[in-house]
Amino acid sequence: MPTRCRCRSSWASSARPVSSSSCCGAWTVADHLLTAGGPAKAKSAPSPRRRAQNRNGALRIGIILACVLAACAVFLIVDARNPWRVLPYRAPKLGALLVVGWATALSTVIFQTITGNRILTPAIMGFDALYSLLQTLLILFLGGIGYASLPSTVRFTITTAIMVGFSLLLFGAVFRGRRSVTTVVLAGIIVGTLLRAVTTFVQRIMDPSDYLILQSRLFASFNTVDSRLLVFTAVVVAATTVWAWRQLRALDVMALGRDTAVGLGVDARGLTCRVLVIVAVLISVSTALVGPITFFGLLVAHLAYKAAGTDRHVITVPMAIALAMLVLVAGQTILHKVLGDETVLSVVIDFLGGVVLIALLIRRPGRPS
Repeated sequence: MPTRCRCRSSWASSARPVSSSSCCGAWTVADHLLTAGGPAKAKSAPSPRRRAQNRNGALRIGIILACVLAACAVFLIVDARNPWRVLPYRAPKLGALLVVGWATALSTVIFQTITGNRILTPAIMGFDALYSLLQTLLILFLGGIGYASLPSTVRFTITTAIMVGFSLLLFGAVFRGRRSVTTVVLAGIIVGTLLRAVTTFVQRIMDPSDYLILQSRLFASFNTVDSRLLVFTAVVVAATTVWAWRQLRALDVMALGRDTAVGLGVDARGLTCRVLVIVAVLISVSTALVGPITFFGLLVAHLAYKAAGTDRHVITVPMAIALAMLVLVAGQTILHKVLGDETVLSVVIDFLGGVVLIALLIRRPGRPS
Protein backbone atom coordinates (compact mmCIF):
# COMPACT_ATOMS: atom_id res chain seq x y z
CA MET A 1 0.00 0.00 0.00
CA PRO A 2 1.55 3.32 -0.96
CA THR A 3 2.41 5.60 1.94
CA ARG A 4 1.41 9.21 2.02
CA CYS A 5 4.16 11.80 2.20
CA ARG A 6 4.10 13.51 5.59
CA CYS A 7 4.64 16.85 3.89
CA ARG A 8 1.10 16.68 2.46
CA SER A 9 -0.49 17.08 5.89
CA SER A 10 -3.39 19.50 6.26
CA TRP A 11 -1.49 22.18 8.15
CA ALA A 12 1.01 22.47 5.29
CA SER A 13 -1.50 22.28 2.46
CA SER A 14 -1.18 25.98 1.74
CA ALA A 15 2.59 25.85 1.26
CA ARG A 16 4.05 26.23 -2.19
CA PRO A 17 4.26 22.97 -4.16
CA VAL A 18 7.54 21.13 -3.99
CA SER A 19 8.79 17.96 -5.54
CA SER A 20 8.35 14.72 -3.63
CA SER A 21 12.08 14.10 -3.41
CA SER A 22 12.93 17.53 -2.02
CA CYS A 23 9.93 17.45 0.30
CA CYS A 24 10.79 14.11 1.85
CA GLY A 25 14.45 15.04 1.84
CA ALA A 26 13.73 18.04 4.04
CA TRP A 27 11.74 15.85 6.44
CA THR A 28 14.60 13.35 6.55
CA VAL A 29 16.92 16.14 7.64
CA ALA A 30 14.32 17.29 10.17
CA ASP A 31 14.02 13.84 11.73
CA HIS A 32 17.79 13.51 11.79
CA LEU A 33 18.22 16.84 13.57
CA LEU A 34 15.31 16.64 15.99
CA THR A 35 16.02 13.12 17.19
CA ALA A 36 19.67 13.94 17.69
CA GLY A 37 19.07 17.17 19.60
CA GLY A 38 19.73 19.79 16.93
CA PRO A 39 22.23 20.38 14.14
CA ALA A 40 25.24 20.51 16.41
CA LYS A 41 24.52 17.06 17.88
CA ALA A 42 23.16 15.32 14.79
CA LYS A 43 25.05 12.08 14.30
CA SER A 44 23.74 8.78 12.99
CA ALA A 45 24.79 5.94 10.77
CA PRO A 46 24.85 7.08 7.13
CA SER A 47 22.37 5.52 4.73
CA PRO A 48 23.57 3.30 1.85
CA ARG A 49 22.89 6.15 -0.56
CA ARG A 50 24.94 8.52 1.61
CA ARG A 51 27.80 6.02 1.79
CA ALA A 52 27.74 5.67 -2.00
CA GLN A 53 27.85 9.46 -2.38
CA ASN A 54 30.79 9.61 0.02
CA ARG A 55 32.68 6.94 -1.91
CA ASN A 56 32.01 8.54 -5.29
CA GLY A 57 32.87 11.99 -3.99
CA ALA A 58 36.08 10.80 -2.36
CA LEU A 59 37.08 8.99 -5.56
CA ARG A 60 36.50 12.07 -7.72
CA ILE A 61 38.34 14.32 -5.29
CA GLY A 62 41.22 11.85 -5.20
CA ILE A 63 41.47 11.83 -8.99
CA ILE A 64 41.52 15.64 -9.11
CA LEU A 65 44.14 15.80 -6.35
CA ALA A 66 46.29 13.37 -8.32
CA CYS A 67 46.00 15.71 -11.29
CA VAL A 68 46.97 18.61 -9.01
CA LEU A 69 50.11 16.76 -7.89
CA ALA A 70 51.01 16.01 -11.50
CA ALA A 71 50.45 19.64 -12.48
CA CYS A 72 52.63 20.80 -9.57
CA ALA A 73 55.43 18.47 -10.63
CA VAL A 74 55.26 19.71 -14.22
CA PHE A 75 55.17 23.32 -13.04
CA LEU A 76 58.33 22.86 -10.97
CA ILE A 77 60.42 21.09 -13.61
CA VAL A 78 59.19 22.48 -16.94
CA ASP A 79 62.02 24.12 -18.92
CA ALA A 80 64.39 23.59 -16.00
CA ARG A 81 67.77 22.07 -16.82
CA ASN A 82 68.56 21.86 -13.13
CA PRO A 83 65.26 21.54 -11.18
CA TRP A 84 66.97 21.85 -7.79
CA ARG A 85 68.39 25.23 -8.74
CA VAL A 86 65.06 26.73 -9.84
CA LEU A 87 63.06 25.13 -7.03
CA PRO A 88 63.63 28.00 -4.53
CA TYR A 89 62.27 30.44 -7.11
CA ARG A 90 59.27 28.44 -8.29
CA ALA A 91 58.19 27.02 -4.93
CA PRO A 92 56.82 30.35 -3.56
CA LYS A 93 54.98 30.92 -6.82
CA LEU A 94 53.46 27.44 -6.63
CA GLY A 95 52.54 27.98 -2.99
CA ALA A 96 50.75 31.20 -3.87
CA LEU A 97 48.76 29.44 -6.59
CA LEU A 98 47.64 26.73 -4.17
CA VAL A 99 46.80 29.06 -1.28
CA VAL A 100 44.87 31.55 -3.41
CA GLY A 101 42.95 28.74 -5.11
CA TRP A 102 42.08 27.24 -1.72
CA ALA A 103 40.88 30.54 -0.23
CA THR A 104 38.88 31.63 -3.27
CA ALA A 105 37.07 28.32 -3.74
CA LEU A 106 36.14 27.93 -0.07
CA SER A 107 34.89 31.49 0.29
CA THR A 108 32.80 31.35 -2.89
CA VAL A 109 30.99 28.08 -2.12
CA ILE A 110 29.98 29.02 1.41
CA PHE A 111 29.08 32.57 0.33
CA GLN A 112 26.72 31.24 -2.34
CA THR A 113 25.08 28.95 0.20
CA ILE A 114 24.46 31.78 2.66
CA THR A 115 23.06 34.10 -0.01
CA GLY A 116 21.04 31.32 -1.64
CA ASN A 117 22.25 32.43 -5.06
CA ARG A 118 24.82 30.63 -7.20
CA ILE A 119 25.62 33.54 -9.49
CA LEU A 120 26.95 35.71 -6.67
CA THR A 121 30.58 35.80 -5.58
CA PRO A 122 32.34 37.63 -2.73
CA ALA A 123 33.66 40.09 -5.33
CA ILE A 124 30.12 41.47 -5.54
CA MET A 125 30.63 42.85 -2.02
CA GLY A 126 33.13 45.40 -3.32
CA PHE A 127 36.40 43.79 -2.16
CA ASP A 128 38.02 44.13 -5.58
CA ALA A 129 36.91 47.75 -5.86
CA LEU A 130 38.33 48.53 -2.42
CA TYR A 131 41.65 46.88 -3.33
CA SER A 132 41.88 48.95 -6.51
CA LEU A 133 41.11 52.16 -4.62
CA LEU A 134 43.74 51.40 -1.96
CA GLN A 135 46.47 50.77 -4.53
CA THR A 136 45.45 53.90 -6.43
CA LEU A 137 45.61 56.10 -3.33
CA LEU A 138 48.94 54.64 -2.22
CA ILE A 139 50.55 55.38 -5.59
CA LEU A 140 48.90 58.81 -5.77
CA PHE A 141 50.26 59.97 -2.40
CA LEU A 142 53.58 58.10 -2.35
CA GLY A 143 54.38 58.32 -6.05
CA GLY A 144 55.60 55.46 -8.17
CA ILE A 145 59.08 55.41 -6.64
CA GLY A 146 57.79 55.69 -3.08
CA TYR A 147 55.29 52.91 -3.68
CA ALA A 148 57.94 50.63 -5.17
CA SER A 149 60.27 51.26 -2.21
CA LEU A 150 57.51 50.48 0.30
CA PRO A 151 58.16 47.03 1.86
CA SER A 152 55.76 44.35 0.68
CA THR A 153 54.91 43.47 4.28
CA VAL A 154 53.72 47.04 4.90
CA ARG A 155 51.57 47.05 1.74
CA PHE A 156 50.13 43.66 2.67
CA THR A 157 49.35 44.73 6.24
CA ILE A 158 47.71 47.99 5.18
CA THR A 159 45.61 46.33 2.49
CA THR A 160 44.50 43.40 4.64
CA ALA A 161 43.67 45.52 7.68
CA ILE A 162 41.60 48.02 5.69
CA MET A 163 39.74 45.32 3.73
CA VAL A 164 38.87 43.30 6.84
CA GLY A 165 37.91 46.46 8.71
CA PHE A 166 35.73 47.60 5.81
CA SER A 167 33.88 44.28 5.70
CA LEU A 168 33.33 44.19 9.47
CA LEU A 169 31.99 47.74 9.45
CA LEU A 170 29.66 46.89 6.56
CA PHE A 171 28.38 43.70 8.17
CA GLY A 172 28.05 45.31 11.59
CA ALA A 173 26.13 48.33 10.29
CA VAL A 174 23.67 46.10 8.45
CA PHE A 175 23.18 43.41 11.08
CA ARG A 176 22.74 45.89 13.92
CA GLY A 177 19.55 46.87 12.15
CA ARG A 178 18.55 43.16 12.01
CA ARG A 179 18.45 43.19 8.23
CA SER A 180 18.80 40.19 5.95
CA VAL A 181 21.84 38.96 4.06
CA THR A 182 20.23 40.31 0.89
CA THR A 183 20.59 43.80 2.35
CA VAL A 184 24.27 43.09 3.01
CA VAL A 185 24.79 42.08 -0.62
CA LEU A 186 22.94 45.12 -1.94
CA ALA A 187 24.92 47.40 0.37
CA GLY A 188 28.13 45.80 -0.88
CA ILE A 189 27.11 46.37 -4.50
CA ILE A 190 26.32 50.04 -3.84
CA VAL A 191 29.55 50.62 -1.91
CA GLY A 192 31.54 48.81 -4.61
CA THR A 193 30.02 51.03 -7.30
CA LEU A 194 30.92 54.12 -5.28
CA LEU A 195 34.49 52.92 -4.76
CA ARG A 196 34.93 52.22 -8.48
CA ALA A 197 33.71 55.71 -9.32
CA VAL A 198 36.18 57.27 -6.86
CA THR A 199 38.98 55.08 -8.22
CA THR A 200 38.25 56.15 -11.80
CA PHE A 201 38.27 59.81 -10.79
CA VAL A 202 41.59 59.51 -8.93
CA GLN A 203 43.19 57.65 -11.83
CA ARG A 204 42.31 60.49 -14.20
CA ILE A 205 44.38 62.97 -12.19
CA MET A 206 47.40 60.70 -11.73
CA ASP A 207 50.76 61.13 -13.39
CA PRO A 208 50.96 58.90 -16.51
CA SER A 209 54.08 57.11 -15.27
CA ASP A 210 52.43 56.40 -11.92
CA TYR A 211 49.35 55.16 -13.76
CA LEU A 212 51.46 52.59 -15.62
CA ILE A 213 52.79 51.30 -12.30
CA LEU A 214 49.24 51.12 -10.99
CA GLN A 215 48.05 49.03 -13.92
CA SER A 216 50.55 46.31 -13.06
CA ARG A 217 49.10 46.15 -9.53
CA LEU A 218 45.45 45.88 -10.54
CA PHE A 219 45.85 42.38 -12.03
CA ALA A 220 46.62 39.31 -9.97
CA SER A 221 50.27 38.33 -10.32
CA PHE A 222 51.96 35.22 -8.93
CA ASN A 223 55.44 36.07 -10.17
CA THR A 224 56.69 38.12 -7.23
CA VAL A 225 55.41 36.64 -3.97
CA ASP A 226 57.05 37.35 -0.62
CA SER A 227 57.74 34.03 1.13
CA ARG A 228 57.01 35.50 4.56
CA LEU A 229 53.65 36.82 3.44
CA LEU A 230 52.89 33.48 1.79
CA VAL A 231 53.51 31.61 5.05
CA PHE A 232 51.34 34.05 7.00
CA THR A 233 48.54 33.80 4.44
CA ALA A 234 48.72 30.00 4.45
CA VAL A 235 48.41 29.93 8.25
CA VAL A 236 45.41 32.29 8.17
CA VAL A 237 43.71 30.28 5.41
CA ALA A 238 44.33 27.00 7.27
CA ALA A 239 42.93 28.35 10.54
CA THR A 240 39.92 29.84 8.77
CA THR A 241 39.31 26.56 6.95
CA VAL A 242 39.15 24.68 10.26
CA TRP A 243 36.59 27.19 11.50
CA ALA A 244 34.60 26.95 8.27
CA TRP A 245 34.69 23.13 8.27
CA ARG A 246 32.81 23.11 11.57
CA GLN A 247 29.96 25.01 9.89
CA LEU A 248 29.47 22.62 6.96
CA ARG A 249 26.72 20.53 8.59
CA ALA A 250 24.72 23.66 9.37
CA LEU A 251 25.37 24.95 5.83
CA ASP A 252 23.84 21.74 4.44
CA VAL A 253 20.65 22.59 6.33
CA MET A 254 20.91 26.25 5.33
CA ALA A 255 20.91 25.16 1.68
CA LEU A 256 17.30 23.98 2.17
CA GLY A 257 16.28 27.61 2.67
CA ARG A 258 16.57 30.10 5.49
CA ASP A 259 13.07 29.55 6.87
CA THR A 260 13.48 25.78 6.75
CA ALA A 261 16.86 26.01 8.47
CA VAL A 262 15.41 28.17 11.26
CA GLY A 263 12.58 25.69 11.70
CA LEU A 264 15.12 22.88 12.03
CA GLY A 265 16.98 24.64 14.82
CA VAL A 266 19.80 26.39 12.95
CA ASP A 267 20.84 29.82 14.21
CA ALA A 268 20.66 31.33 10.73
CA ARG A 269 21.63 34.82 11.84
CA GLY A 270 24.68 33.66 13.78
CA LEU A 271 25.72 31.28 10.99
CA THR A 272 25.42 34.07 8.42
CA CYS A 273 27.60 36.39 10.51
CA ARG A 274 30.27 33.71 10.99
CA VAL A 275 30.35 32.79 7.31
CA LEU A 276 30.59 36.42 6.21
CA VAL A 277 33.53 36.97 8.56
CA ILE A 278 35.22 33.84 7.15
CA VAL A 279 34.64 35.07 3.60
CA ALA A 280 35.97 38.53 4.44
CA VAL A 281 39.18 37.16 5.95
CA LEU A 282 39.83 34.71 3.10
CA ILE A 283 39.21 37.24 0.34
CA SER A 284 41.19 39.97 2.09
CA VAL A 285 44.38 37.96 2.63
CA SER A 286 44.33 36.29 -0.79
CA THR A 287 43.66 39.56 -2.62
CA ALA A 288 46.33 41.41 -0.63
CA LEU A 289 48.82 38.65 -1.48
CA VAL A 290 48.48 38.51 -5.29
CA GLY A 291 45.68 40.84 -6.37
CA PRO A 292 42.04 40.36 -7.42
CA ILE A 293 40.65 37.56 -9.60
CA THR A 294 37.03 38.57 -10.00
CA PHE A 295 35.29 35.58 -11.62
CA PHE A 296 37.62 32.79 -10.55
CA GLY A 297 35.44 31.70 -7.63
CA LEU A 298 32.34 31.56 -9.82
CA LEU A 299 34.15 29.39 -12.36
CA VAL A 300 35.52 26.77 -9.96
CA ALA A 301 32.38 26.68 -7.81
CA HIS A 302 30.19 25.68 -10.75
CA LEU A 303 32.76 23.19 -11.95
CA ALA A 304 32.61 21.66 -8.48
CA TYR A 305 28.80 21.55 -8.44
CA LYS A 306 28.82 19.66 -11.73
CA ALA A 307 31.63 17.29 -10.74
CA ALA A 308 30.45 16.53 -7.19
CA GLY A 309 27.05 15.08 -8.08
CA THR A 310 25.68 16.22 -4.70
CA ASP A 311 25.01 19.45 -2.84
CA ARG A 312 26.59 18.29 0.42
CA HIS A 313 29.31 20.70 1.44
CA VAL A 314 31.59 17.97 2.72
CA ILE A 315 31.94 16.99 -0.96
CA THR A 316 31.50 20.27 -2.84
CA VAL A 317 33.96 22.29 -0.73
CA PRO A 318 36.96 19.92 -1.14
CA MET A 319 35.99 19.44 -4.79
CA ALA A 320 36.01 23.19 -5.41
CA ILE A 321 39.34 23.61 -3.61
CA ALA A 322 40.96 20.81 -5.61
CA LEU A 323 39.60 22.16 -8.90
CA ALA A 324 40.76 25.69 -8.05
CA MET A 325 44.28 24.46 -7.41
CA LEU A 326 44.27 22.47 -10.64
CA VAL A 327 42.99 25.38 -12.73
CA LEU A 328 45.56 27.83 -11.36
CA VAL A 329 48.60 25.53 -11.50
CA ALA A 330 47.75 24.03 -14.89
CA GLY A 331 46.78 27.42 -16.29
CA GLN A 332 50.00 29.06 -15.16
CA THR A 333 52.03 26.17 -16.60
CA ILE A 334 50.27 26.43 -19.96
CA LEU A 335 50.73 30.20 -20.08
CA HIS A 336 54.44 29.80 -19.38
CA LYS A 337 55.04 26.94 -21.80
CA VAL A 338 52.68 27.77 -24.67
CA LEU A 339 52.26 31.56 -24.56
CA GLY A 340 55.61 32.42 -23.03
CA ASP A 341 54.02 34.51 -20.23
CA GLU A 342 52.71 36.98 -22.81
CA THR A 343 49.51 37.48 -20.81
CA VAL A 344 48.37 37.40 -17.20
CA LEU A 345 46.56 34.34 -15.87
CA SER A 346 43.90 36.44 -14.13
CA VAL A 347 42.83 37.96 -17.48
CA VAL A 348 42.19 34.52 -18.99
CA ILE A 349 40.37 33.30 -15.89
CA ASP A 350 38.18 36.40 -15.71
CA PHE A 351 37.27 35.93 -19.38
CA LEU A 352 36.24 32.31 -18.81
CA GLY A 353 34.42 33.22 -15.61
CA GLY A 354 32.56 35.98 -17.43
CA VAL A 355 31.43 33.46 -20.04
CA VAL A 356 30.15 31.19 -17.25
CA LEU A 357 28.28 34.10 -15.67
CA ILE A 358 26.60 35.01 -18.97
CA ALA A 359 25.64 31.37 -19.50
CA LEU A 360 24.06 31.25 -16.04
CA LEU A 361 22.14 34.47 -16.63
CA ILE A 362 20.65 33.35 -19.97
CA ARG A 363 19.87 29.83 -18.76
CA ARG A 364 16.26 28.87 -19.34
CA PRO A 365 14.02 29.52 -16.30
CA GLY A 366 13.46 26.43 -14.22
CA ARG A 367 16.55 24.67 -15.42
CA PRO A 368 18.73 23.53 -12.51
CA SER A 369 22.09 25.20 -12.02
